[in-house]
Amino acid sequence: MLRLVLPKGSLEKSTLELFTSAGLSVSRGSDVDYKGMIDDPRVESVRILRPQEIGRYVADGLFDLGITGRDWIEETESHVETLGQLRYSKNTERPVQIVVAVPEGSPWSSVSDLPQGVKVSTEYPSLTSKYFLSKGVDADIQLSYGATEAKAPEIVDAVVDITETGRALRAAGLKIIDIILTSHTELIANPASFADPEKRQAMEQIRTLLQGVLDARGKVMVKMNVLSDNLGQVLDKLPSMKSPTVNELSKGDGFAVETVVEKDQINILIPDLREAGATDIIELPISKIVP
Repeated sequence: MLRLVLPKGSLEKSTLELFTSAGLSVSRGSDVDYKGMIDDPRVESVRILRPQEIGRYVADGLFDLGITGRDWIEETESHVETLGQLRYSKNTERPVQIVVAVPEGSPWSSVSDLPQGVKVSTEYPSLTSKYFLSKGVDADIQLSYGATEAKAPEIVDAVVDITETGRALRAAGLKIIDIILTSHTELIANPASFADPEKRQAMEQIRTLLQGVLDARGKVMVKMNVLSDNLGQVLDKLPSMKSPTVNELSKGDGFAVETVVEKDQINILIPDLREAGATDIIELPISKIVP
């Protein structure tokens, strides 16, 4: 039903791991194969392509559903529907920013300080051109094929580059003077496909599975038995997503209690629960959490 396109490159491994965790494993002839399939009636085919191209291909209807960054959606001016952000790897857990940077020793502290005709290197020529036009700066935009931060000041006056922490820019002797765009990885859809009720339902179901995996990461289920006299002090120890589930035991004076907690808290929590009167404590992994 759905033609799916996933990002190749730095996001490829973590994207495929996410789909596997969601029960949507992508099978390919080899690790370098650009075509794949998912054994699921909602997915007709899978392609793995560069994220720079995915927004345009989805917008043009070559694919129904895809994953790419907001930066490339804006750069290619792709008209797509977004089904939400996906933060699933070290590359996507926090947003990246497209920034304007100039040499640390330059007299420029804002974009308005830049001279007319300023030379700018970037991998985002369309986005950069629109930005400088909106600021009233006549910029000479030069396409970069990588190592953009290394080109100032010898080759260009300024750069427009992507950064997560700004560390690489600072190491190159550059300072950030403006932020053009904050970019997250997004699940996107072709507008016509999204308007089709059957395809839209399939898209939303896939999104639910993927998001369920992400919501479960870093969390565990903890179960225990608690005598009635100890219930209050045990519940006071539980930092839960919602109110813990408490069920009376079929035999005896006590309750079965279960809840979801952050995994990094569990080694502190279990001894505290034991001291508060909980017994038969079980820690269980969680595959998905779907509210």
